[in-house]
Amino acid sequence: MKEETKGLYLAILLSAIAIIAFNWIWPAPQPETPAKTATESALEEKVANAPIDNGDSLYSPTGRDILDVADALAKDRRLTINNDKIQGSIRLKGARFDDLKLSQYKLTLEEDSPNITLLQPSNTLSPYYAEFGWLSGENIKLPDNNTIWQAFGDKLTPQTPVLLEWNNGQGLKFLRKISVDKNYMFTIEQTIENKSGKNITVYPYGLINKVYKPDDSGSKIVHEGMLGVLDSSLKEIPSGKLEIGEKKEFSSTGGWAGFGERYWFSAFILNNHTSSKVRFSTTAEDTYQTDFTGTPITINSGSIGSSSIRFYAGAKEIALLDDYVKKQGIEKFDLAVDFGWYYFLTKPFFYILEFLYHFIGNMGWAILLFAALLRLAMFPVANKSYESMSKMKKVQPKIQAIQQTYKDDKMRQQQAMMELYRKEKINPASGCLPMFIQIPVFFSLYKVLNISIEIRHAPFIGWIKDLSAPDPMTLSAMSGLPIPSLIDLGVWPILMGLTMFLQQKLSPKPANKDQARMMMLLPIVFTFMLGHFASGLVIYWTLSNVLSIIQQKAIMHKIGVK
Repeated sequence: MKEETKGLYLAILLSAIAIIAFNWIWPAPQPETPAKTATESALEEKVANAPIDNGDSLYSPTGRDILDVADALAKDRRLTINNDKIQGSIRLKGARFDDLKLSQYKLTLEEDSPNITLLQPSNTLSPYYAEFGWLSGENIKLPDNNTIWQAFGDKLTPQTPVLLEWNNGQGLKFLRKISVDKNYMFTIEQTIENKSGKNITVYPYGLINKVYKPDDSGSKIVHEGMLGVLDSSLKEIPSGKLEIGEKKEFSSTGGWAGFGERYWFSAFILNNHTSSKVRFSTTAEDTYQTDFTGTPITINSGSIGSSSIRFYAGAKEIALLDDYVKKQGIEKFDLAVDFGWYYFLTKPFFYILEFLYHFIGNMGWAILLFAALLRLAMFPVANKSYESMSKMKKVQPKIQAIQQTYKDDKMRQQQAMMELYRKEKINPASGCLPMFIQIPVFFSLYKVLNISIEIRHAPFIGWIKDLSAPDPMTLSAMSGLPIPSLIDLGVWPILMGLTMFLQQKLSPKPANKDQARMMMLLPIVFTFMLGHFASGLVIYWTLSNVLSIIQQKAIMHKIGVK
């Protein structure tokens, strides 16, 4: 075994030992589970044993009869929701949010494609709903998911909020005012008028329940599952992470929590001035729930108690989420978008792309201009690197002569090569600098193209109709032959591989033969690896390679390298 290979294996082994030792000595802190009072335990038991309506309860849709969505919607009286971005209805039985479509987003690129459906009734194939109300450890008749509310108003719009009312027959009147803004934010203001002759204590609660089976297309690219910002910290629990019945509990003043997919999410926004208990749980197979219980409110007889909660259900529009942060004080609401490790790059990249898109009018050209601007910003560093690489290529015959002269004396060979580098003023390591800079840039842009709804279904030119999807002009599409998906590449990935090959031919060959063989394989590996990535990313990488080739050729000509 060669010494450098031994050194590599030893470094990997020592790194693994260091990581294991660190985790053993300083284990990661586990989230604290707040101790429950007797009242809170009673509340939890009450919620878990809530009355069942056609098999759907507060926690699980098990045992239900599966209905078509249209039949499920027709089963109950409903209150219509409508603004420029959403349309749907609220079920008056239980005042449940369980019917919502996104007016501006289609399921596919087809002209007759239906709109994206976000919320669905509990007795359908893919239930997804939210509800809000009151809990109490006392013997009080409270509205639940079977309660029939009386509605004052039949259509919820930004201009016309609606009022719901229900009387428990025991001196308590429950009022619920629901309003919606011009985007995706609902506000639910709950009031209790107490004429029961006794003081009561109640807790506001809310939940989001979803049956979800992640597909392979998005679940490995971005976070999909329960998430929220609690006590200023982002919490993410991917789908399938919790066992059935398992719970993760947190206490938080302010923040938000809900369920997110690649481009859409729903969340309740917690009160910034009072503490809430938030729980993530898996209640049945493929059934996930995020819920909260607020601080207790005591309502004396003859007085009124109230609570307010906001509920977001819509698209992950980054500029809109930032606007909610600024105007409504929703802490880190933009983190509903999975920006990844390089948040400090990913988010600025998005805003630069959005600016270029509004300037040019086409997201594909915006990506190409973005690539050119990045190359311009990195020009000084790349220039120095390419000068060093060109000098390395120029002295390649001398390096080969040294290797031949001292082929049996590795130590002397290395010394002679270092003397040559000093004499020619070459830094062999400088050629790696642009690659180190490119790595975070690449991953950040990769994230932007996969998380930004603004890039979803955005066309370029020719056959590229969706920059967030792989190149559809594949070998099988052009030939009509059944080609395995791994090697069924599109035109743009092949072009990218060719530019990588040309770029490699301009670079000096590594002195080590094993490294030289690895470098020869890199264009092939990258072509197949990126072949099924978003076409926007492949287009960016191709143009970036072309600009690098032009810059490197110009420097080689200047130095006199053939």
